[in-house]
Order: sequence, then C-alpha cells, then structure tokens
Amino acid sequence: MADAPKAESLEVFDNPNPARDFEIRIEAPEFTCVCPKTGHPDFANMVLTYVPDKHCVELKAYKLYIHAWRDVGIFHEAVTNCIAEDLIARLQPKYLKLVGAFHAHGGITTTVTVEHKPG
Repeated sequence: MADAPKAESLEVFDNPNPARDFEIRIEAPEFTCVCPKTGHPDFANMVLTYVPDKHCVELKAYKLYIHAWRDVGIFHEAVTNCIAEDLIARLQPKYLKLVGAFHAHGGITTTVTVEHKPG
C-alpha cells in the first residue's frame, strides 16, 4: 500500500482579504482510501470548512492531495484526523472543520468530524 501524502504538497496562497473573516467550504465527493483490515476501497464525501488567517489552500493542490490517499490503508478516524492535521499545519486557520462522511459498508455508515478552534 502507498504512503500517506505529505502536508507540504498542500500549496497555499495569501489570503486576498485578511481584514475580514470569511468561510471557505470545499467538497471532495470522490475521496477514496483503503480499509487496512479488508483491503477494500472506502469511499467518502470530505467536506472542508475553514476561516483563513494568512493563507488559503490552492484547489488543484488540494485535489491532488486528496486523490493521493487512494491507495493508502488507513481507518476512517485516522485519515480524517491526518488530513485535518495537515491542513491545520499548512494553513494555520482561524477555524477549521473537516467532515468525512464514509459510504455504507454492510449497512453501516461512518461520519468523522474534526474541529479546530485555536485558543
């Protein structure tokens, strides 16, 4: 299985309006990783919501980063937290929420929500 993508691949650009708080919402409805127990693919809708401080994430870089999880064996809880941690490290946002809504397997769905509110 592949290694997790590196946070450094998440390119950022300067916030065009740092004087005003505004919310950015990005959906990645085709997120895929691999179940480390079964080896089967896990599909999810990843919804990122954040309030930028100095930086915003560049969308193409985010898309490539998200797609790089495709062959990584990792549990739902771990991957959602890893992605959130990488985004927090790169963006240092005023607020960040990442929701991983994983599709049903055997009639069970999983939704993992990570929220970051700096002090």
